[in-house]
Order: sequence, then structure tokens, then C-alpha cells
Amino acid sequence: MSGARSRVLAYDAAAVPAELAAQVEALEARAWPGAAPGHDPALAPRALLLLDAAGAVAASLTLLHKEVRHAGRTYRAAGLSAVVTRADARGRGHGGHLVAAARAALAERPGPDLALFSCDRELAPFYAAAGFRALPGAVLVGGTPEDPLATDAPGFDKVVMAAFFTAQADPAAFAGTRIGLYSGTIDRLW
Repeated sequence: MSGARSRVLAYDAAAVPAELAAQVEALEARAWPGAAPGHDPALAPRALLLLDAAGAVAASLTLLHKEVRHAGRTYRAAGLSAVVTRADARGRGHGGHLVAAARAALAERPGPDLALFSCDRELAPFYAAAGFRALPGAVLVGGTPEDPLATDAPGFDKVVMAAFFTAQADPAAFAGTRIGLYSGTIDRLW
């Protein structure tokens, strides 16, 4: 990847300039046909965009945030969502660079206690290379308590990835457990 010619920009999701927002929406529509664009504003979505040398979006992702109650404690949690790289820009390290930038942004203070998200099993090494780690036996449960969506649902082959940023967030408290995100009906899982 030509890091000197690409750059990462961060925006509150509602403040992404219209031209860049249209490019992100088109990328997401190709990656996930039929999915509604955007994220629940209650999750404080923050867009990270990697622009190529021409100023076009080569890769994008959204950071989502909420408090998560788990094992009797409340944690400030973040997750990665809608990670996508433009088809003609793949294989150049753009996605990895952007995911590593996201992890670095999350680690800044004050930040979340931890990051949690799920990915397809074959993508776990990609996220691990950017500093996240698989949480053995962990299951994320999104949706709502009345209509849950879990990463161990039939037909899913997901791995829960994590990064821990504060001493309050003990990895042992999360491994091998069901973690209730209950993100809602717009973002069923992040």
C-alpha cells in the first residue's frame, strides 16, 4: 500500500461530506445488497475512511459505541461495523491499514474499555494482524431481548474478536461467555 499517498479521515457518521458518503453507500450496497445504509444514531457511529491518492474512498468502516452490562459490570464498548474495501483496491493493504487505524483510535484516552465485534471465521487472521484477538467460546447477542440475534445462530460461522484497553476489562471475564449487546432493530449486531 502507498501509505504516503493515502490518508485516513474520521467523521461523526452524520457529518461525512456528501460526495464521500455517496461513495461509502455504494461500496456497502455492493458488499451487502439489500441492506439498509447507515447506523442507529444511539450507537454514536463514527466513520473512518481511507482515501486513495486521488481522494476516492478505497476502504471504510464504522465504529459503534454503547455501554454493555456483562458479569455484573458495565463497560464502555465499541465495535467495528461495515468494514469494506473497494473491489479494485483490494490486496493492497488498505483494509488492514484502516482496521489498524481504527484500533489505534479506540485505544486513545478517553476511550472504550474494550472493543468487541464478530467476523466470518476466515477473516479472523485479518483482524488479528491489526491487533484484535479472537475470544475463544464467546458469543455476541444482538438484536433485542425479545428478538435476539446471536453469533452462534444456525448458519453463522462467526468468531468474536476483541481488544482490551483498560484494566477494568479483563479478557477472562469475556472468553467462553454470551455477551449481550442488544443493539436494537437498526443495527442487530455491530
